[in-house]
Amino acid sequence: MVEKKLRHYLFASDFDQTLSFHDSGRVLSELLGTSGFEEKIAGLSRIHFVQQGGELAYLLLHDPEYRRVRREHLIEAGKRIRLKHNIATLEPLLNSVDGYRFSLYVISAAPEEVIQSALEGIVPADHIYGTRFHYDDSGEIQSIVRVPAGYGKVAVLEEIREQLEVSPDRVIYVGDGSSDVHVMLHVNHREGLTIAVSENKYITPIARRTVLSEDALSVVVPVLEEVAGWESPRIRSFFDAHGFVVREWDKVQTDSLTISAAG
Repeated sequence: MVEKKLRHYLFASDFDQTLSFHDSGRVLSELLGTSGFEEKIAGLSRIHFVQQGGELAYLLLHDPEYRRVRREHLIEAGKRIRLKHNIATLEPLLNSVDGYRFSLYVISAAPEEVIQSALEGIVPADHIYGTRFHYDDSGEIQSIVRVPAGYGKVAVLEEIREQLEVSPDRVIYVGDGSSDVHVMLHVNHREGLTIAVSENKYITPIARRTVLSEDALSVVVPVLEEVAGWESPRIRSFFDAHGFVVREWDKVQTDSLTISAAG
């Protein structure tokens, strides 16, 4: 009997507000008891001083209130992050699709320790690429080794893709915000699949699909449609066979307009 060759796909996802409900920087700020996090991030974004998505890494290295952060704080912050439902089921469910194999990786500008702590027992540590720091002997953050933000995400994605020997058109990327623009444009250009999980005005026009849900399994739907070519009745039956019911599924396209009086 000839073994059927599986079509291998790289499934890469952002972390903050993609697999989780809140930004890891905000959770860390609450842990430290500091205020003004959103204002500081907005200020750095306005002046474009830091690569989009790398603002927290900058604060941890330079801001006096965040310089006191140690590795144990990052690990504790990860334990406090509220994750989207059914993340542990995402990769097994994808890999139950006949004829396909999906490798799940997380690529995010969030601190690596935060992501690993939040996803412990769900995603292997070596499948997580976050911001990596170098610590001195006292445990203080001394320098940044890597920040997967902006073009940095593209570099990490390509590194993983080459390791897995996956062709560019077999890359799926899921993200939620402005820091995902570069990587989504890159994946689209090479005929991969991009999925937005928010209505962020910068990525919804770029992403090939947008899915809004509090359940991580929602991104399986566009994968089954775009990659496997399934119709909605088959997708509903697939979820049902695995113990899930798709209760609400509204397919809408949103037009955003601003209209003013002529003259």
